[in-house]
Amino acid sequence: MQYKRILLKLSGESLMGVQGHGIDAQRLDDYASQIGEIVENGVQVAIVIGGGNIFRGLSGAAEGFDRYKGDQMGMLATVINSLALASALQNKGVRSRVMTAIRMEPVGELYSQPKAVEALEAGEVVIISGGTGNPYFTTDTASALRGIETGANVMLKGTRVDGVYSADPEKDPTAVKFDSISFDEVYKKGLKVMDLTATTLCKENGLPVLVFNMDKKGNLMKVLKGEKTGTLVH
Repeated sequence: MQYKRILLKLSGESLMGVQGHGIDAQRLDDYASQIGEIVENGVQVAIVIGGGNIFRGLSGAAEGFDRYKGDQMGMLATVINSLALASALQNKGVRSRVMTAIRMEPVGELYSQPKAVEALEAGEVVIISGGTGNPYFTTDTASALRGIETGANVMLKGTRVDGVYSADPEKDPTAVKFDSISFDEVYKKGLKVMDLTATTLCKENGLPVLVFNMDKKGNLMKVLKGEKTGTLVH
């Protein structure tokens, strides 16, 4: 395996699957299968999931919600998704635990870096929910932060597209895919890989980000075997 310990960032929107809202049971099962497969191969996995399938603070603010409250609602949405994934992993016989950035036992255990690392070393999947615990930060930033804190070798950003393009491939047929690109180039070209806070955190702490299509079954294992898939941002 190319990486020993990873931080897997999953998109909340992708959890909607074909139904267009909430959590698609089939998509959840697919994710759990892929994660279980790499855990069996000895990879240590920490996970951060977005909450966009349930509520997104930024779009809530645009619709008149107070941004502070909207972001808190978004954080709770990530907890719901994390519990769903933990349940799907449990059904596959994969040991996992949900940690939360905000105290809410018995829903999840309050996140602490030493406990998270201890669980990873014991072979448990650690799902870290609640974002950073603060408003005005995205789950991308939370992923970067948790990846650095837990000593991940890479942040794997599972999305609906198969990498980073020069423009949105869903809108622009002339968009060109990059196999590899630097954080500086991402910034200069104004590419929407992650928000700037997350990008800066990864760059300053030397955490590479690999963007790939998580919705295509088998892709996660391909990434870990070092097969050519997605885009490496370094």
